[in-house]
Amino acid sequence: MSLTAFHLAIPVINLEQAEIFYGGLLGCQKGRSCAQWIDWNFFGHQLVTHLVSEMPSLPKHNQVDNHAVPVPHFGMVLIWQDWQQLAKNLEAKGINFVIKPHIRFEGQVGEQATMFFLDPSGNALEFKAFQDIHQLFAS
Repeated sequence: MSLTAFHLAIPVINLEQAEIFYGGLLGCQKGRSCAQWIDWNFFGHQLVTHLVSEMPSLPKHNQVDNHAVPVPHFGMVLIWQDWQQLAKNLEAKGINFVIKPHIRFEGQVGEQATMFFLDPSGNALEFKAFQDIHQLFAS
């Protein structure tokens, strides 16, 4: 099966902050927009930030490999070197990580690099990478 782009619409409470975060910090290209929403090229996928007056409830947490993972969350599986560069860039910019960049399931099936952080509206993002991409769905 060939991969196609996904579409995800998320709530934000401030479009200017979303533009700084997604466009500036993460380097996503801005697409169509109006006073209520902005389309983003989120690593080849369509992410839409929709302005809301208040955010839904904050993420809950599940324990995964001794870390409290925020749920819900979304993000990307990157190439290993791209993940390392993103982690380095975010650390240099002083991002406040929910879960700092680290290796999860080290030495086990599904070993991966991962990191979690929040956008300015509190949406949780995870970026991960695999040395062996075949581990993505391994069990």
